[in-house]
Amino acid sequence: MAAKKRAAGLHQPLRALIERGLRAELGHGAALRQAKPRTIRWVTVAGGGPPGVDVSDRDAIHDWLRQQR
Repeated sequence: MAAKKRAAGLHQPLRALIERGLRAELGHGAALRQAKPRTIRWVTVAGGGPPGVDVSDRDAIHDWLRQQR
């Protein structure tokens, strides 16, 4: 296990190595959450769903797709 070898090379317990890694990762995640949120630019096109197919009905959409083959 690479983590055990690394901890032994640093002369510290494996637990300390893992704890340091978690602290670094969680601290990095906190920095990302504080970043400015990105704006999503939605791209739309003219058209819509197939006529007569209820787009909220998954089975109906799958049936329509099978018929298009």
